[in-house]
Amino acid sequence: MPLPHYHTVGGDEDHLSPRGFKRIADLIGTEVGIKLPPAKQTMVEGRLRKRVRALGLTSLDAYSDFLFEESGIAMERVHLIDAVTTNKTDFFREPDHFDLLREQLVPDLLKTRRAGNQPLLKIWSAASSTGAEAYTLAMVLADLAAQRGDFRFSILGTDISTVVLAQGERAVYSAEMIAPVPPVMQQRYLMHARRPAGRHEVRIVPELRRLVRFARLNLMDSSYPFDSDVDVILLRNVLIYFEKSDQERVIKRLINHLRPGGYLLLGHSESMIGTADTMRPVAPAVFQKV
Repeated sequence: MPLPHYHTVGGDEDHLSPRGFKRIADLIGTEVGIKLPPAKQTMVEGRLRKRVRALGLTSLDAYSDFLFEESGIAMERVHLIDAVTTNKTDFFREPDHFDLLREQLVPDLLKTRRAGNQPLLKIWSAASSTGAEAYTLAMVLADLAAQRGDFRFSILGTDISTVVLAQGERAVYSAEMIAPVPPVMQQRYLMHARRPAGRHEVRIVPELRRLVRFARLNLMDSSYPFDSDVDVILLRNVLIYFEKSDQERVIKRLINHLRPGGYLLLGHSESMIGTADTMRPVAPAVFQKV
């Protein structure tokens, strides 16, 4: 579909009409499951102005109209989702979960596996954003594997945003972002580079990058094309943006990918989600498949 020939005139003073915002909010709710109440309109407008400029459109409402003309959404879907999804992430966020993983969950999982053949533990960061959670897992598990010597691991990071997935694959982060990483792990797992203008960046070492792969996934899809024998799935601080009915469907689909005895970790603000008949709570926001 050829783009309409408009001249860009919109700026920060340009706003979506109530109808324009509602159409976009409804579309995101249907496609991604994320709620965009009216209080989010200013945030959405700020993020979409770049798309307005990129497409040469006159205004945010012209962008809204474009989305719903013929095959507009087919052309723009990925860019729209990348623009409006929130990707808050940190290394070692909610650190007690990583302590629990090291001290209890992994040892308990290994007790149920046949000894002597270094079983492969499969870990899934189901809303991986820029990869901070996936690489935090990799650091923790690499330390533990070196200490124990009796298991291997692989990590899958999935997200709906192609932008953050690309950053996860690059594995390059600002020095400020990796501040929560313990100094000994920084020395072991990070490579440092000083960019022009004094910008300090780090990159995850290749030994860890090889153990982490990233793939695009919309949690609203009816099925997920990944293994069904995953040991630990993390979906933290994402479901709070979903309607309750969508939360339940996502949790059910994820549980189907856990092996018996596997663990599902949610965000602490989501501790009451996921109390399905097939799961038992073992710690705050941590559930085990029975």
